[in-house]
Parts: sequence; C-alpha cells; structure tokens
Amino acid sequence: MDPKELKAIIALLDDSDKEVVNMISDTLLKRGPEALPELERAWESTLDEKLQERLEAIIQKIQFTASRENLVRWINTGAEYILEGAYFLAQFQYPDISFEKINQEIEAIRKDIWLEINNNLTALEKIRILNYIIFDLHRYSRNSADFYAPQNCYLNKVIETRKGNPISLAIIYLSVAYKLGLPVYGVNLPKNFILAYKNEYRQQDSENEEEDILFYINPYNKGAVLGRREIDYFITQQQLKPQKTFYIPCSNRDIIIRLINNLILSYEKLGAPEKISGLKELLAVVSE
Repeated sequence: MDPKELKAIIALLDDSDKEVVNMISDTLLKRGPEALPELERAWESTLDEKLQERLEAIIQKIQFTASRENLVRWINTGAEYILEGAYFLAQFQYPDISFEKINQEIEAIRKDIWLEINNNLTALEKIRILNYIIFDLHRYSRNSADFYAPQNCYLNKVIETRKGNPISLAIIYLSVAYKLGLPVYGVNLPKNFILAYKNEYRQQDSENEEEDILFYINPYNKGAVLGRREIDYFITQQQLKPQKTFYIPCSNRDIIIRLINNLILSYEKLGAPEKISGLKELLAVVSE
C-alpha cells in the first residue's frame, strides 16, 4: 500500500462513527507489520488521547498476531534453532528488529570460537573456549542490578546491552553451540536455567538420558561447569522436591515457554496488564 494512502486511512481513525473506526481498524490489521511504522508515527504526532488509544490497540494487535503466527510456524517446523524462537518472541515488543542482525552477532561469536577450537580438544576444553569468547571477549554478563527488567528477556536488547538473565544468556550460549555442532542442551532447572553437555558418542544408543550427560554449564555464572552434586545441592538449598526434569535436557519449545513466563513476571512487577494479557495468549499458543 502506498504510504500516502496508508496515512490517509489512519487519519480516518479519528472518526466519531464507531462502524467507520471498526472498518478502518480491520483494514489496518490486515496490512499487518507493514502498517506499523506509519501507525507509530501517527501515535507520536497526536495529542488526542482517544486516538492514541485506538492506535495503541491496533499496534498491539498487529505485534501480537505477527509474533503468534511466527512462533506457531517455528513450532510446526520442528523448533530446531532456539535463536529463531527467541527472535519471534522479541517481535512481540520490537516488531522492527532484524533477524539478520541478531544472527550476525551469533555468527561473529561462532567465528571467534571456530578459530580456537578443534576436534582434538575434550568437551571440557571446548567449553572453556566458549566461556572465554562469550563472557570475556564479547563481554556477556548477568544483569543482577535489574534482574526483573523485561529487556533481559528480549534477545535484541540482550545483544545490545550484553546483559541478560539465566535463560536469555543460555539462549545466546545455545545458539552459538548449535552453530558449532556441539551437543549442548537446555535444562529447565527452577530458579535458574542451566545447560547440559551430552556425550555425543552415547546419546544415540543410551536409554538413560542422565547417564548421557558429561557435565552441566551455568551461563549465569560465566559458564561455570557443574556436576550432578552441585545440582543436588542447589535443589536442596532452594527447598525443591527433586524431579527428573531438573537434570535432563528440555525442548526448545519448553525454553520459549519459560522465557514467556519470565516476561509475564517482569510485567507483573511493572504493572502492565496489557502486556501480560498478550503474553498469556502467546503462552497458550506455544503450550498447546
């Protein structure tokens, strides 16, 4: 649609006739993300509160619809690359972000690691290189000063600030490991989120997933390597009842569910019911 035509249609949202407003809203919703820049400009340039509310409602519906459709498509096609799932969720708040730019950052980290790594290294030696490149060279770290900030869950903001929470830092780590072909997987540990390095020579034949795991990795603590005992101790400390899921890899879908729940908690603390409502709808879709 021509920008001038789109601008003219948006101007009709100021109409006093509800039927006209509903018709214009439906038209704009059908245009989807391409209408967002003009809608946002209209919101910024008006002082009319009613018009701002109408514009906000349309913007949020478009953002939600795009994010939902992309997440559903990602799940239906296997949810293989966790970076894509996290990117589609970030579109909920930042519809204009570029996947190419996000993927370029992961690729830059991968290249730095690829220069140092080789097949003669042990699993532990490989992880030490990942830790150095990700946390020392590229300076990713935990945002303990503002732990519950929503920005800790949005991938573009994590990359921009180099700070995140346990799950977003784990997603960066997982994405790099995926590109390197390393057998690193997410583990849905409550009150933290860790990774497991599986024995690549056993994982095809073994029936016991816990026996397949060589060690665990804590991205929230600069990739500290953990054993089963440390996980046991953490669970006891947190007064949690041990469960098998605390020790074995989870799916990428489970990781996105955890990320959405973290965002809901963040917005509950900020008192943003409209964001919570949209995220709960996304959660229902991803959890189906």
